[in-house]
Amino acid sequence: MEWTGEALLIGVRRHGEAGVIAEAMVAGRGRCLGLVRGGRSSRLAATLQPGNTVQLTWRARLEEHLGLFTVELLQARAAALIADRTRLYLSQVVCEHLRLLPERDPQDRLLGMALGLIDNPPDGVALARFELALLEELGFGLDLERCAATGTTQDLTHVSPKSGRAVSRPAAAPYLDRLLPLPSFLFRRGNAGPDDLAAAFRLSGHFLHAHVWSARHVDPPPMRDALIGLLCAAV
Repeated sequence: MEWTGEALLIGVRRHGEAGVIAEAMVAGRGRCLGLVRGGRSSRLAATLQPGNTVQLTWRARLEEHLGLFTVELLQARAAALIADRTRLYLSQVVCEHLRLLPERDPQDRLLGMALGLIDNPPDGVALARFELALLEELGFGLDLERCAATGTTQDLTHVSPKSGRAVSRPAAAPYLDRLLPLPSFLFRRGNAGPDDLAAAFRLSGHFLHAHVWSARHVDPPPMRDALIGLLCAAV
C-alpha cells in the first residue's frame, strides 16, 4: 500500500541505531506515524524538525502496519522559530496538542488552525480558540451558547468546571467561587486583554487537565505556562 501527502511534522523520536519514527499531521489523513530509515543522519536532520512542512510518501504491506516514510522538505520553519522564543514555544505547544489526536482520523480543520498559528505573528486569541477546538474534536467540547441553569443566551459570564456549560451572570452570582470565568471573546467578536487571555487559558487548561492529560497520565506541554505569560504580556 502507498500514499503521498503534504504534512506538518509534529514529532520525531529515535528508533534503532539510525532511524526515527516521524509523527505528522497529513492533509486528509490526520495524525500519521512512519519509520524514516537513516532519519538521524545529518542529511535529514534539518528536514525532520517539528514545525516543518514536508511531502510524505508512506509505504507498507498492510494498512495497519507502521510503514515507511520517505520525506521531502517543502517549507522549513525551524530556523525562524528558533530565532523567536514566543513563536518557538507556540509551535511546540501546537505540535504537542496535535499529538493528542487519534491516529489516521482526518482533522483538516485543526491542521489549518495550527498552520495559521505557526505561520502568523503569535496570537493568544487564536491559540485559546485552538485549544477549545481541540477539546471539541476529542469529544469534550464546551457548551458556551446558552446558560445551563436558565437557558438564556444573554450575559453569559462563567462556565461550570464539571459540565463545561456556560452560566449567565444572575445564575452564577451565588456560586462565583466554584465557577470558571468565561471571557466574551471566546463566543463573540471583541478585544481580549491580558486578564481575558489568562482566563481563557485557565478555562481550556482546566478541561484539558480533567479530560485529557490526567486521563492519559501525560504531562501538559512544559512550555505552555511560559508561552501564556509571553502572550498575555504582549497584549
